[in-house]
Parts: sequence; structure tokens; C-alpha cells
Amino acid sequence: MSDPANSDSRPGPRPGPEPGTEVDTHRWWALAVIATAQLMVVLDATIVNIALPSAQRELGLTNGNRQWVITAYTLAFGGLLLLGGRIADLVGRKRTFVVGLIGFAAASAIGGASTGPEMLFLARALQGAFAALLAPSALSLLTTTFTSGTERAKAFGVFSAIAGAGSAIGLLVGGVLTEYLSWRWCLYVNVPIAAVAVVGAFTLLGDRAGTRGAQGAHLDIPGVVLGCGGLVALVYGLGEAEAKGWSAPLVLGLLLGGVALLCVFVWWQNRSSGPLLPLRIVRDRNRGGSMLIMCLTTVGLFGAFLFMTYFLQNILGYTPLRTGLAFLPLTASIVVGSTQISARLLPYVPPRFLLVPGLLLGAGGLYSLTFIDPHSSYPAHILPGTVLLGLGLGLTFMPAIATGTSGVPARDSGVTSATVNTAQQVGGSIGTALLNTVATTTTSAYLAAHLAAAEKKGGLTPAERTEIVNTGTVHGFTVAIAWAAVILLAAAVVAALVVTGDSPRNREAAATTTGTT
Repeated sequence: MSDPANSDSRPGPRPGPEPGTEVDTHRWWALAVIATAQLMVVLDATIVNIALPSAQRELGLTNGNRQWVITAYTLAFGGLLLLGGRIADLVGRKRTFVVGLIGFAAASAIGGASTGPEMLFLARALQGAFAALLAPSALSLLTTTFTSGTERAKAFGVFSAIAGAGSAIGLLVGGVLTEYLSWRWCLYVNVPIAAVAVVGAFTLLGDRAGTRGAQGAHLDIPGVVLGCGGLVALVYGLGEAEAKGWSAPLVLGLLLGGVALLCVFVWWQNRSSGPLLPLRIVRDRNRGGSMLIMCLTTVGLFGAFLFMTYFLQNILGYTPLRTGLAFLPLTASIVVGSTQISARLLPYVPPRFLLVPGLLLGAGGLYSLTFIDPHSSYPAHILPGTVLLGLGLGLTFMPAIATGTSGVPARDSGVTSATVNTAQQVGGSIGTALLNTVATTTTSAYLAAHLAAAEKKGGLTPAERTEIVNTGTVHGFTVAIAWAAVILLAAAVVAALVVTGDSPRNREAAATTTGTT
């Protein structure tokens, strides 16, 4: 008997036909719709980076709370993704996809109209909540649409290029919009993009039957509270460490409480009849290892974007547009690494043969950026590091996403896709909060020591004070980027020791041999 979860309930993209057929063409147009939605979600995690200095001046954000413009989005996104994935499995991926698009557009419009920090933070959190509905349904639709080895590799190459390059594209688009319109258009721009994607979804996307109500027609609300609460406590604790210090009772309480809630979350998932995250999904070493790699890699990616944006604008004096253009080589490198290297090699080589070199390249690129100073030039000191980082990320994202979503039954495709996205967004949330705290505390310590020493020697001229402040700020950036490089090295160790899966071609051959024996 055929599995109903693997049948289509209505006309739309279907896996399996030979290339060149009409349905195959239809499927590739469906990929364009899915990719557009994913681009919007990923782009919005960084598009406001370029706009952040302008928004900070207009709305009165402090250096301590500016990170919440980014973190409010990534935290709501990461904290609710598992819930979004389970909703997609229960009520249908296409329906969840469309609701996510519409809600995301509405939240973006609210953010663009913000009159103060609180309104902007709230709008960004709402964006993240609706992105948590949108992203897992998009990746789930991709996973169940492209199933054959070669086509799957091509589709995931495109998707992974967007997942990585979309962040850098966000910086460029943010620069253009901030330069010629306003930082607010970095949020308003999502409205027309979402409208196009909604039309495409109704026209091109089909849905799967048989998953609604699967595994119990209820949602794991205790799991949502425990998982999201633990993540919020962790990220908020890391953010508060910047102002109160790592040993402050509030910071320690938040960090320990967050860890405790996440431990209880894991315990509850073993007992719940309809778990938010079925632990069988992450017990597979290749899938679990890939998700951990995604988390660690995004820490480095978000840290580099945040600090290099402020370095280019506030230290080197770049305009928002010029800053966005400065990230173009990074974008191009990610696209080349994903579509021209990873997508071509993954069908034939084990995933770790791409993951380990990619992570080492990324770590090397970040390490080279630790040598910048207030007088560094872009071609000599910044460009080489960003190109290395981009190639490394391109080699990493595609095999990590493909491995993390392979080999799961259709009924779990939504929550598996959500878990991959959760790993990415949790890494972004923790990375932004942690590295921003490292940078600001390092800068504060540097300025306290050097300004005091200079004052004892007879005072400073305005130019000398500016030089010390700039040097201290860049010192904070480079220390944080060094930590990001170490985190990518840790991810390379995970890839080498944990991800042991064979190439997709060999797995398919083994499955065929087993089926005919």
C-alpha cells in the first residue's frame, strides 16, 4: 500500500518525473517561489545591519540595546521554528507558507513605521514569529518536491546559496535603500516581495495529503514554553552581560535558567505523546551533526556581518551603499561555493569532505580580519578575508542543509526542516548577543585603561582622543571576530568526527542493491 504522506492531494509540483517534462518545468518554477520566500526571510536577518546606524541615531538606540534589532528577530524566529514546523505538518505546508508570508509582510510594515525602539523591537519579533511559520514550510516543500540525487543536489545548491548569500545580499539591498530612501524601506521592501510570493504560491505550489492530524492533532504547548523560554533566557543573559558583567547574579541566573529549561525541554520531548521535536530526528549522528554545524557556522557569519558593517561605516566612513557594495565579493563567493563547487561535488563525495575544508576556509577568512586597524584599506586587508569566508560558507551550507534534511519520512519533513532552521537562527541569536558583548566589554576595558593613562600624561587633543576611541572600538571588533574564528574551528572538528555519512550516489546504490536482494 502506498504511503498517503507521499501522495499529492492536488495539482502541483511532484517529485520523480524525468527532466524535460512539463511537470519538471513546473517544479523548477515552484523552486523559484520557495527561493523567493527564503531569500526574504534570510535577507531580513541582515538587511537592517546596514540601516542600524541610521535607525540608532533616529530612534535613540544605545550601543547596548542596538543588538536587539537583530536579536529580537532571530530569537523569535529560532524559538518558534519548531512550533512552526509542527504546525506545517499538522495543517498543511502550503497553507502555513501563505499565512507566514502575509503575516511577515504586515509585521514589516509595522516595523517601517516605528516611532521608537520598543515599537521596532516588537515588529522585529513579530517578523521572526511569522518567519518561523514560513521557513520550515518552504524547506519542507523543497525536500518533498526534489527527491532524486542529481536534481536534489541542484535544488539544494540554489537554496543553500540563498541561505548564505541572502544574508550578504541583505547588506547590499540595505545599503541602496538606506542611501537613497530611508532605513525604514529596509522593512517596507518585504511587502511587495511577499505579495509576489503569495501569488506564486497559489499558482505553482501543491500540498501533501495525509499529514494533517498526524502524530496527534495537538501541539506540544509545554514544549513550546520550555524550548522558547530557555532560548530567550540564554540570549537575554548574554545581552545583559555587556552592561552588568558576566558574574552579575541576573546574568548567571538567566544563563543557568536557560540551560535548565532546555534540559527539561529534552526530558519532556521523551515523554510527550506528540513532541514538538521528536528526538529520533536529531539522534542520527549525521543529521544531528549537520544541525550543530549550522548553529556554530551562523555564529561566525552573523558576528562578521555585524562588526564589519560598523567598521566600514563608523571607522572608515563608508556610506550605506558603499558598505553594501563592499560585501558583494562575499556574496559572490558564497554563490560560487554553493552552486559551482558543493552542488557539483556532493552527489559524489561524503559531506564531511566539503564541510571540513569549508569550515577551515571560513575560519581562516575570519582570522585574517583580526589584523585590521582604523587605517586598514579594503583591498589589502578586508577583501581577502571576506572572499575566503564566503567560499568557506558556500562549501558548508549546502552539504549541511542537504544532510540535515535527508532520510526523514514525509510526516516529519516539516519539523526536520524547522530544526535545521532553528539551528541556524539560534546560532545567529546567540552569536550576535555573545559576540556583541565580547566586543563592547573589550572596547570598554581598552578605553578605560588607555584614556586614563593618556590623561595622566597631560591630556589629549581631540584628534588623539578620537584615535584612541577608534583603536579601542576596532580592538573590540577583532577580539570578537577571533572568537568567531575559533567557533568555526570547533564546527570543523564536529564535521570531521561526527558526520560520517556516505555520498548520496553511494547511498542510492546501496539502497537499490538492498531492495533487489
